[in-house]
Amino acid sequence: MSKIILFNKPFDVLSQFTDAGLSQTTRKTLSEFINVPQVYAAGRLDRDSEGLLVLTDDGKLQQRISHPKHKMEKCYWAQVEGEPSETDLNLLRQGIVLKDGLTAPCKVRRIEEPAHLWPRNPPVRYRKSVPDCWIELTISEGRNRQVRRMTAAIGFPTLRLIRYRVGSWTIDGIETGKWIESP
Repeated sequence: MSKIILFNKPFDVLSQFTDAGLSQTTRKTLSEFINVPQVYAAGRLDRDSEGLLVLTDDGKLQQRISHPKHKMEKCYWAQVEGEPSETDLNLLRQGIVLKDGLTAPCKVRRIEEPAHLWPRNPPVRYRKSVPDCWIELTISEGRNRQVRRMTAAIGFPTLRLIRYRVGSWTIDGIETGKWIESP
């Protein structure tokens, strides 16, 4: 039976158990939060992104989650600078050209700030003169920093990014920095 761990990754945590980077400072890793042997992250979540990270001991499941050919949906909540119109969001729905090529079309809509959102440490910078809003994006690819690059490409940089869902798994009921084992 496969072991599946659902972790609500905090901001500023690497999606790996060791810090093999060249950083002179110590960076937080999964080992500070999860003490379960032989599980590995299925895909990545950038250090400056938060939310659902699925870990498993099943290599085939890990491949199915993380490889783009399987088109497993991943849903993100993005706080963006500015207030994109439906015309702006339609650009994302059609697919947008990034430096590494055309993205697949995504599902996107404006949403209210998600309920029960935990505070981010450090907080997102706030500027009175520049409005912001939340959008929900669902993609089936997984390019490096894809959501951030997509919102920036249409003129609305991402201020905060939270992965809410991977496939049918969500962060519902999982506090930031905590994990549960999926049934």
